[in-house]
Amino acid sequence: MQPKYNKSIDFLQIFNSCVGEIHVCLQQKPAAASSAAPEEATDSRPLPPGWRSYTSPEGMKYYVNSSSKETTWRRPSLSAEAPQRPLAPNNSSPYANGCHSGTKTGRPAETADVALRKPTVNKQINCVTFPLPGEGPEQQLLKPNEWSYCDYFWTDKKDPQGTNSVAGFEVLLQKQLKGKQMQKEMAEFIHERIKIEEEYAKNLSKLSLSPLALQEEGTLGEAWTQLKKSLHDEAEVHLKFSNKLHTEVEKPLLTFRGDNFKKDLKKYDHHIADLRKQLASRYAGVEKARKALADRQKDLEVKTQQLEIKLSNKTEEDIKKARRKSTQAGDDLMRCVDLYNQTQSKWFEEMVTTSMELEKLEVERIEWIQQHLRQYTTLRHETDMFNQSMVEPVDQLLQNVDPGKDRELWVKENKTGEVRPVDMDI
Repeated sequence: MQPKYNKSIDFLQIFNSCVGEIHVCLQQKPAAASSAAPEEATDSRPLPPGWRSYTSPEGMKYYVNSSSKETTWRRPSLSAEAPQRPLAPNNSSPYANGCHSGTKTGRPAETADVALRKPTVNKQINCVTFPLPGEGPEQQLLKPNEWSYCDYFWTDKKDPQGTNSVAGFEVLLQKQLKGKQMQKEMAEFIHERIKIEEEYAKNLSKLSLSPLALQEEGTLGEAWTQLKKSLHDEAEVHLKFSNKLHTEVEKPLLTFRGDNFKKDLKKYDHHIADLRKQLASRYAGVEKARKALADRQKDLEVKTQQLEIKLSNKTEEDIKKARRKSTQAGDDLMRCVDLYNQTQSKWFEEMVTTSMELEKLEVERIEWIQQHLRQYTTLRHETDMFNQSMVEPVDQLLQNVDPGKDRELWVKENKTGEVRPVDMDI
């Protein structure tokens, strides 16, 4: 009599135990890695099995284990062992031997059942695999203490405007587009400032030609004439200020990263979106293979029960066929899981590289705007200095205003006679 098939096997646990988790463990800070860079650059030794090297946008080399997703800035030594998950060979799949021990090549059912009941340490969110909280080794940040894009945008975010979710990479792209819009609005603000300066210069120049108080005389008249002249000079200064604002502040803000910038962002978006679609397709393949395995296991269980109650003489042969199909279904599931993990690894690598590139672009944008806003303040200070120089001659003449001298000059020019009247004689 054949042993009964163990019904307690949980197919979801089978699936989850097969799907590899993304685990990014930073072993060394970039500073330490940079100090070892010269030695690594001349190291022609092959990497340990399962390890691949990549280069960040800053030119830093880092290493990724394709199986465990471990990431480190330090070159792994040849003694490092890469965790491998071999595919089950034909006729030795745990999905067949764990259900029936009638063949000599099979493992005991109890051993296979223990292997299938490995604890679930990961979960799938929108087709991406993440570790469960508190399970597995603690993940370390790729760039500690830097709040880098490559560390904080792995999961999807719920859209506050609806029920859909927004990918973490999409959030980064929206930040770039928002930065472009802010840059455009700053240029518009400077343009309004230029218009004010131009209008101010025009009004100052017009006011300097006013005939008001034109007949003032003496030292006060000289000071008044100089004050009116200073308005004309000040108008010229403000006109030059407005011209420099246009060429040195407004225009650079408008032309920084032109129309091609949005096209480049679309390329990033399409590339990462395509990888997510591929990942979703691989995940669907895993789900399909998991269901197929469950169906084959159920069919094997039914045929095993039929053999026990001897409902058919062909049951033994049917069991062998069912076992072969179960074995094939298990191998198919393992193959689908491997393809899924390879696709997820590719998405992971591109996410790190592209997010760091977007981070670099944002730093460049902020520094560019900072540079030209500082140019605005420099021009403003220069304008104030020129205006001050225009006022200084006026100040000097006002200090020299002398009421007594003005009276003397006016009297000399307008006197009618200096002989005073006397008393009348009889």
